[in-house]
Amino acid sequence: MTSYRVARQIAIDAGHRVMTHGSKCQHLHGHRYSIEAICQAEHLQQDGEQSDMVLDFGFLKEEMLAVIDAACDHGFLAHLADSDLLAMFCPDTERLAAWIDGIRARVETDGYCLTTDTRLETRLYVLAVNPTAEQLSRHWFHRLQPRVQARSGGMARLVELVVWETPNCRASYGEP
Repeated sequence: MTSYRVARQIAIDAGHRVMTHGSKCQHLHGHRYSIEAICQAEHLQQDGEQSDMVLDFGFLKEEMLAVIDAACDHGFLAHLADSDLLAMFCPDTERLAAWIDGIRARVETDGYCLTTDTRLETRLYVLAVNPTAEQLSRHWFHRLQPRVQARSGGMARLVELVVWETPNCRASYGEP
């Protein structure tokens, strides 16, 4: 099968910890993540403002910024099961158990919870899984995929999402 592919990158800064890691990644730290979305189409758009394109790079950037940057840049990525970490973010005015129950309900419904209702009004993005590069690539892939299809009028699909945790280390997720 012949196909066209386009890719777009964005970068965010975010903190995280991998609570189950046996070494230094179990500690609070941050990364300058680079995220690359790779889209594919069998045919180019035939007319309109995306004529002769898979998907306009600007449209792809807008969707990546909406899904990833707006939610996670300069925030903290956390695992729902990391109760010690979540306790550090709980506002002084809240009961910890009730606050975590509210976050858990949103994660169960939406697959994640974004809140700034935290002790220092820090952006907190909570996932049902450890915020590893592998898990982030899968999570962001599934959030971005329907938006790519919608912005391309159903012509393009997201085929891979790559998360660079450092300049030398990356993980990716894709579907055939």
